[in-house]
Amino acid sequence: MITVIPDIHADPRLLEASLSMAAGSMPAFLGDFIDAGATASYKPDDAAVLSSVRRLVDAGEALAVMGNHELNAILFHRKGSDGRWLRAHSDKNCKQHRSFIDALGIATPAALEWTGWFLSALPLWHEGEGFRLVHACWSEPDIALIRARRPDGRLRLEDLPEIADESTDFGRAVKLITSGREELLPEGRSFRDKNGHLRRHVRLSWWRQGHSWRDAALSVPDPEELPDSPLPASFTPAPRPADAPPVFVGHYKMDGVPRLEADHAVCLDYPHAPCLYRWRGEARLVGENLHVVPSQ
Repeated sequence: MITVIPDIHADPRLLEASLSMAAGSMPAFLGDFIDAGATASYKPDDAAVLSSVRRLVDAGEALAVMGNHELNAILFHRKGSDGRWLRAHSDKNCKQHRSFIDALGIATPAALEWTGWFLSALPLWHEGEGFRLVHACWSEPDIALIRARRPDGRLRLEDLPEIADESTDFGRAVKLITSGREELLPEGRSFRDKNGHLRRHVRLSWWRQGHSWRDAALSVPDPEELPDSPLPASFTPAPRPADAPPVFVGHYKMDGVPRLEADHAVCLDYPHAPCLYRWRGEARLVGENLHVVPSQ
């Protein structure tokens, strides 16, 4: 049995509670261990969370994949050959990364050591016997493209520039599986996110069966703002083989009560109702194995 644990975001109490529920099984982390965010209602401790996770992963007592926040951190603390940061130190990016910066600094030996561990220890995906882990999007063509260069799914320093500027198919594939798919809304359409910001690009689910913007959209407070029209032809997820193992993802900050939307894939990232999944070998996911983590 494995217990799949989604985004911790520097919350040591959530990590402790999740690991307590995972007792007797192998914890399997979906990434995003760091970066509490400006509106966190808890006291973040990036270093404590990372230390706990690292002890388990390095000892072979837990599985873990890389999240987009780990990937962003790797880029944030390194410069390209032109002397510029691979991830801009803009107000927005610094605000998003604030709890990590406060704990470990910018490009300090500690920050570089931890982000180096992300590179060496956290693959972009994990394919186990009967299950799959990826932070945001399982896309067979994109994973195959990455696997051709990096069979174990682990990135190297020389990959970073093309990931930073998404200048190659390889760089764009890494971005897709760690951050998911976004599409530009039809001309003249937009929506406001949970912070009131006006947006024209929307995240789209790859596991739902819906074919309209409203059906597929994620992280949209009011789906009625979106057009109830068909998605563009460019959004055509690759066919899923009938015998493909179930996939576990985090990343999407889902609202409401944790739930299964499909029996072949589940998003476990519910910030206001943290949850996990106890996988017991089933080929089709079942609601009874989805558990809410008690309030810390």
